[in-house]
Amino acid sequence: MTKIFTRDRSFYKDFFSMTFILALQNLITCAVNLADNIMLGSYMETALSGAAIVNQIQFILQMVTMGIGEGIVVLASQYWGKKDIEPIRRIFSIGLKLGLLSGAVLWAAVFFFPVPILSLFTNDQAVIQQAEQYLRIVCFSYFFFCITNTAICALRGVETVRIGVVVSVIALFVNIGLNYILIFGKLGAPQLGIRGAAIATLTARIMETAVVIIYLIFFDKKIHMRLKSLLHFDRQLFGDYIRVGSFVIMSSLIWGVAMAVQTAILGHLGSIAISANSIATTIFQVLTVVTYGSASAAAVLIGRTVGEDNIPKVKEYAYTMQVLFVIIGVITGILLFLVKEPILNFYSISPETRKMTSDFINVLCITVVGTSYQCSALTGIVRGGGDTRFVFFNDSIFMWGMVLPLSALAAFVFHWSPLAVFWILKSDQITKCLVALPKVNRFRWIRQLTR
Repeated sequence: MTKIFTRDRSFYKDFFSMTFILALQNLITCAVNLADNIMLGSYMETALSGAAIVNQIQFILQMVTMGIGEGIVVLASQYWGKKDIEPIRRIFSIGLKLGLLSGAVLWAAVFFFPVPILSLFTNDQAVIQQAEQYLRIVCFSYFFFCITNTAICALRGVETVRIGVVVSVIALFVNIGLNYILIFGKLGAPQLGIRGAAIATLTARIMETAVVIIYLIFFDKKIHMRLKSLLHFDRQLFGDYIRVGSFVIMSSLIWGVAMAVQTAILGHLGSIAISANSIATTIFQVLTVVTYGSASAAAVLIGRTVGEDNIPKVKEYAYTMQVLFVIIGVITGILLFLVKEPILNFYSISPETRKMTSDFINVLCITVVGTSYQCSALTGIVRGGGDTRFVFFNDSIFMWGMVLPLSALAAFVFHWSPLAVFWILKSDQITKCLVALPKVNRFRWIRQLTR
């Protein structure tokens, strides 16, 4: 048992406290999306579908920004293990520039060509009309989103995670409050519908960025970010970041694009499938916050320990983490099944949409066990240990070589039901476990990345 469960008590304290805080942050963020879904679903089902499509476009940016941020975490956590702070400042500067560039590119695309881009996801003109109104406003939030998430990832790399919760709480109250006022026209405000939801989201993003900047300037005691470091360009560290982070960014990008393609495949099966997928995915995201929180915690702790050059501890932690990931997945699947019907009662949707949503969630109750293990093991342990290349190739092969081609055939050639297509779209969450298990336990992913 000593090989499976480490006796290092500090590990359990760090892992569970960080997982809890990151899960709480993710939960609050997902609660914002859930509130958006419920309020827009109560207002108009086409508005819900329109916002769901726009959120898939933003999901691409979210995944790119997450990739940029995770690249920062991988490098910063190892430098943090060495207690070398100046490279962390410069790595943050590199990530911030890349994040803002990504936000500007997506903003330009959707601002000048909204309808052609939205038409890739659905041919329902009523949904496109609602989505365009939402997109015209919410696209300006992309810049603030990139700044906030890059900064939070840099802070996570030095084990500062509570600020993410504070930011998420502020976003929750601002977004829900303004949604209620602007969507339905309360407290004397005009009834703006989906445009009101967009204004609420933009305002929340601006508030998030303001809070993070204030924290970095006045309260942070670890990074001590300076304007000089933000403006400085370090060619050596940029080369290191590209060597390590490019695979993380590409992995996140192809995953984000793949999720958008999945939505497009289901979207062409009808507006009911769009709404069902949006609701099921949102509920799933709320219930899997611990899974993704544990993956992020694993990346930081493994990276820090590699930076300390304590390889026996790295292996010890990896064994223990894998068991914890499976336990988290099983518990999540059970909870998802138990809360499914009570949560669906909050939605004002048609019986057909409710039935399809329930079926989609049943699929996720099973596949979440695989998600919890393979996602956390690969993006947490393997990537945190320095091997960023493997996750990219693994995701590319499974998603683009298997899942998307088979689901497209099922939807458009064989005309299978949306439920059958959804099963295929989620099948890789189980099959990836067959690759993750031997990969993690060979320990060839342990790599020193610092100078």
